[in-house]
Amino acid sequence: MNLYTSIQYLLFVAIVTILVKPLGSYMGRVFSRERTALDRFCLPVERLIYRVTRVNQDVEMTGREYTTCFIMFGLVGTLLLYAILRIQQFLPWYFPQYLTTPLSPDLAMNTAISFSTTTTWQAYAGETTMSYFSQMVGLCAQNFLAGAAGLAVGIAFIRGLARQRCDTLGNFWVDLTRGLLWILLPGALLGVLLLVWQGVPMNFRHYAVVTTVEGAKQVIPQGPVAALEIIKNLGTNGGGFFNANGAHPYENPTPLTNFIEMLAIVLLPAALTNTFGRMVGQPRQGWLFYCVMLVLFGGGLAFVQHFEQRPDPRLPCVDFRNTRLQSGGNMEGKEVRFGIGGSTLAAVVTSNTATGSYNSMHDSYTSLGGMVLLVNMLLGEATARFVETTTTSGSGSLPREGSPAGPANRYDRRPR
Repeated sequence: MNLYTSIQYLLFVAIVTILVKPLGSYMGRVFSRERTALDRFCLPVERLIYRVTRVNQDVEMTGREYTTCFIMFGLVGTLLLYAILRIQQFLPWYFPQYLTTPLSPDLAMNTAISFSTTTTWQAYAGETTMSYFSQMVGLCAQNFLAGAAGLAVGIAFIRGLARQRCDTLGNFWVDLTRGLLWILLPGALLGVLLLVWQGVPMNFRHYAVVTTVEGAKQVIPQGPVAALEIIKNLGTNGGGFFNANGAHPYENPTPLTNFIEMLAIVLLPAALTNTFGRMVGQPRQGWLFYCVMLVLFGGGLAFVQHFEQRPDPRLPCVDFRNTRLQSGGNMEGKEVRFGIGGSTLAAVVTSNTATGSYNSMHDSYTSLGGMVLLVNMLLGEATARFVETTTTSGSGSLPREGSPAGPANRYDRRPR
């Protein structure tokens, strides 16, 4: 591991660790409806949304009601996205001479379900299939909505552990709205500015046709790339604007954009450990969860880096050294501008968080390096199953409200 890669990894871990407490505390205040710095901007919009939708923010929901709202919200979002994709040829910014892949009913439904469930499994090439309108109003908007809905369910799960003697979990519509206005939208706005500064396109211009040095014609798609790129990472969704995903120079042009996008993926999940500790009244449990995550992440990072960088004894005539002129190691399936360090960071981050925002081909990793990525995915599924089991069983080892070991805190509410 060279000095640059070491600094990159240490800086990444340091930034995430420093931001865990302030960001976790901020999210706790947002979802407990306490005062925050963004209230002067967000509260008027929140009140307007409730007035238009006739949502009573003071009424809390049981687990069944919360789940029903979540499912119905996802269903409506799926149907709306499906409709947009099916009629995109009649909507703005559709270029028929370049969008040559037809959005058939099955492909449109596959994409709609995938994005509304934050699976974001892509069976198409974005630059030859999706119009700017579909990318921005359809996929980008759904990334915001589905990401906020997932965040709301995560907060409801934490409340379920904190409120041992209460049968309500909050209000889904309030959690959804506050997650959008106070967390995802401000984070995305800041991220978009950083990405545009680094050269990620954010426009609605027509596809450019240029003549290459060899005299051939090349079509260069543009579009609102930065908007989709930041929310797909911030909401741990995935789904690339282009077919090459995070390896495309318009989605991820520099090592700095790669670093920023990886930070966007992990900041909210890492900070939620602190939010959890605060909401259940035991901050040390939150730090314990974060330390476990950090050990798994750091171990996977070091393991993959080692096996991607080390020489292959079966190829004695190949120079695997890391020098100023070459990155060395296994560069198969990796972008030169990221090297092994940036590619490994993206692979470990995205596989740990189930985010489809890769910048290198996982099947090109070494056997042992690829094994870590697979284990990360399996651990993610195991964690999800644990959450489901805990939710349905209603059991837990947290102290009950009002007990000597666990006094009531501001997140607990008595049944009305």
